[in-house]
Amino acid sequence: MGDGQTKSPAAALNALLEDLAAEQEDIDTLLSEIDPPDWARPTPAAGWDVRDSLSHLCFFEEAAVTSLTDPDRFVTQRDELYASMAAALQSGASTPDVAVGRRIGDPAALLERWRAARAAYAGAAAGADPRARVEWYGPPMGLASFTTARLMEAWAHGVDIKDALGADLVASRRLRHVCHIGFAARAYSFASHGVHDPGEPVRLEVGSPDGESWSWGPPDAPDVISGPALDVALVFTQRRHRSRTRVRAQGATAELWLSIAQAFAGPGTVTDPQR
Repeated sequence: MGDGQTKSPAAALNALLEDLAAEQEDIDTLLSEIDPPDWARPTPAAGWDVRDSLSHLCFFEEAAVTSLTDPDRFVTQRDELYASMAAALQSGASTPDVAVGRRIGDPAALLERWRAARAAYAGAAAGADPRARVEWYGPPMGLASFTTARLMEAWAHGVDIKDALGADLVASRRLRHVCHIGFAARAYSFASHGVHDPGEPVRLEVGSPDGESWSWGPPDAPDVISGPALDVALVFTQRRHRSRTRVRAQGATAELWLSIAQAFAGPGTVTDPQR
């Protein structure tokens, strides 16, 4: 698990940004090669096609840039979005659109817009104080955690796109970031679902794609979640139901957490058992 040396905050952030760029480029390469009709293929996310998935990534990549470069403006836009969502919920109207591509007729133009947003985020993050706190739709995060969340978001929606296109899911060492943020989101998972966290420590044991072992939590914790990196990442991001993976839980608290595990911000949701 590494060379035993502790990276500086700036070096750690740069490494994260490189992994984020690689994850995004993986999606970009796939989308650059598809035929026009493929953009309309439905994904496992109900009501979303391939273009919607990229649109969603583009919307939030642009929001991330705004949060880094003009946090006051971001907070205003976020609060306006929340107010619109609340009003829509009360009136029964459609919720506000968070997929910019629905206003862009040409998928190629959407792809270019996403590329520009990715470059803008990378530049803004590289020039920011590595110790900065970043406003978001959940609790504010440190810049490294925020960048990890951007990677997790890209990977998760990349899974949707690959599922729609019938592309293989290839495990990489970048999955460590997804597993890490899923483990770190324990408190958020319980809070967003309105479920009491019993508080017992839980250990996460993950088999990496190259045969190493990644772990989080006390080594002597009686409650354990374990599984291959790809499966753990799929469960934490709710891209697969745990029953369709090799993820296992030992102990009541681990079982409870796994039933509501959610690595992403937003209202509490659970995975369709058929997914």
